[in-house]
Amino acid sequence: MKKYLFLILIFVTFLYGFDLQSIKDFFSEENLVNLLKEYGYIILFFWSIAEGETGLVMAGVLSHTGDMNVVTSIIVAALGGFVGDQIYFYLGKWNKKWVLEELRAHRGKFARARLLLRKYGGWVIFIQRFIYGMRTIIPMAIGISGYDPKKYAIINFISAFVWASVTIIPSYIFGEHIINLLKWVKEHWYFGIVFAAMMLALLWYINHREDQKRELKKAQND
Repeated sequence: MKKYLFLILIFVTFLYGFDLQSIKDFFSEENLVNLLKEYGYIILFFWSIAEGETGLVMAGVLSHTGDMNVVTSIIVAALGGFVGDQIYFYLGKWNKKWVLEELRAHRGKFARARLLLRKYGGWVIFIQRFIYGMRTIIPMAIGISGYDPKKYAIINFISAFVWASVTIIPSYIFGEHIINLLKWVKEHWYFGIVFAAMMLALLWYINHREDQKRELKKAQND
């Protein structure tokens, strides 16, 4: 929950800024564009390790404006996504006991991941990036299961390039529309506050339901 609150805070900060002039200057559009021009691919690589589509959409838009290259962005994002899932895979493979102990609150997700792997095999590796809430769990669960590392790496590599392509290319093609939408949101800032409040309420509700399910399951096991 704290993670989501932090992300929303960053969003609001970037959208509206603070009253302090120094912070406004730092987050000015000109400075942000210059920062992304110089370090854009490095930022994109590490952002992709966490598999955040927002960074890929941003790369697509900047490729549309000519500040980044669309092909290079796809390659960098794909490599970041590949590296990220390889890390999660080997984390599960080499640290099974630690992972299961530290993430015991997510035992249900690990069980679902193992069930999906048995039912669909390698297809789970291919589509796991598109399964919200399971992106980090599935690679670790596959690593724990003893799945062939070479086979996993090959499927993971292909999946990473598909994921990067289907996210960046549409953002590149419709970059002008995305820019206009962001300008509209900035001009009508009050909608952003309502949206942020709705997101907070939704995330609180989801987190509350998950806590209730965990408590109910724990009570049943006891």
